[in-house]
Amino acid sequence: MSNNYLYLLIALVAGAILPTQAGVNNRMAAFVESPIIAAFVSFVVGTLALFAYLVLTGAPLGNLYESRNAPLYAWTGGLTGAFFVAATIALVPRIGMAMTFSLVVAGQMIITLVIDHFGLLGVEVRPISWARIAGILLVTGGVVLIRRF
Repeated sequence: MSNNYLYLLIALVAGAILPTQAGVNNRMAAFVESPIIAAFVSFVVGTLALFAYLVLTGAPLGNLYESRNAPLYAWTGGLTGAFFVAATIALVPRIGMAMTFSLVVAGQMIITLVIDHFGLLGVEVRPISWARIAGILLVTGGVVLIRRF
């Protein structure tokens, strides 16, 4: 398997993990009676898993000190992750898994076009095209179908 196919497979698995994570976190929220506490538990477990990985693999931490030179927006990844996890925990029981993630995907598609088009956050500029807009409209149509049925 070429590296490109491996990367595509990893992206597909990562996409499949998002709703699974929301479902698992939703179960935790039922036990702790709070989406925020469930999100906190999720991040604690994730932090411990990453720490264990670093220790077990002997990954060098020399570049960690360089994070002090990162722009302020680069530090917001944890905040956006916390919002995403807490929001999905709160939304799944209210609007359902399919609707939550249909809207998540639609939101992702819209913002990725904007980020690509303007080269925001240091990504390569990739102009908006009619084909990309059509893709968003198809995703939006899917959201409407899921909502209706």
